[in-house]
Amino acid sequence: MEYGLIGEKLGHSYSKLIHEMLADYTYELCPLSREEFVTFMNRKEFRAINVTIPYKRDVIPYLDEIDDAAKRIGAVNTIVNRSGRLSGYNTDYSGLLYSLHRSGIRVSGRKVLVLGNGGAAQAVFALLKDEKAAQVLTVKYKEEPQTITYEEARLHHADAQIIINASPVGMYPRENASPMDLSPYRDCTAVVDLIYNPQKTRLLTQAEALGMTAVNGLMMLVAQAKYAAEYFLGTKIAEEEIERVYRAMKEIIEKK
Repeated sequence: MEYGLIGEKLGHSYSKLIHEMLADYTYELCPLSREEFVTFMNRKEFRAINVTIPYKRDVIPYLDEIDDAAKRIGAVNTIVNRSGRLSGYNTDYSGLLYSLHRSGIRVSGRKVLVLGNGGAAQAVFALLKDEKAAQVLTVKYKEEPQTITYEEARLHHADAQIIINASPVGMYPRENASPMDLSPYRDCTAVVDLIYNPQKTRLLTQAEALGMTAVNGLMMLVAQAKYAAEYFLGTKIAEEEIERVYRAMKEIIEKK
């Protein structure tokens, strides 16, 4: 494999379509079990890859270098193989920033709930800190240090103004699931779900019904892919390509 995506379950992924619209290379989807992941990383038989759930933090020990942004975030979603030396980057941060700005969502001074704290959430936390959110709370189903439960969120933090789902709850093929009931969150103006398949999760459907801005993960996915492809190829790609590929992907998805 020259270029592609590794993760545990990739049946939901649109990354092949997106990358092959952005650049002139073949992009492969490579689902890996835990055991296969170790072998794959040790062999280094790729030119450049993206990394998704659940390996965004697991890849770090295999890297020869990691750029400052990815180091600060604590997760890597892009790896470039330069003559056997692996360099790690994080383009989720830039992809999410692009998506938020395009959607008119400003987090500065806002109270934000982040659902989940896995690899996908790490870029969210870094961005919220940089964008000066007033308060950021991590919500999990089980009690863990520095997190709150969904019950605690409902009882004590229903004044949250933005909710970001960085968990896989609601993702294909379990699209009938939703991580939370939004009805108690009357101060919430925007819900961002990093899931892009389905395009409208149950969480976002409820957000729209309650009059909240509802943003899925497709724009973020396309934007981060553009930034990743730039690392892959060592060249810049026009920013306008994000909008072009996003529109094309929406048309493809809506025809399914």
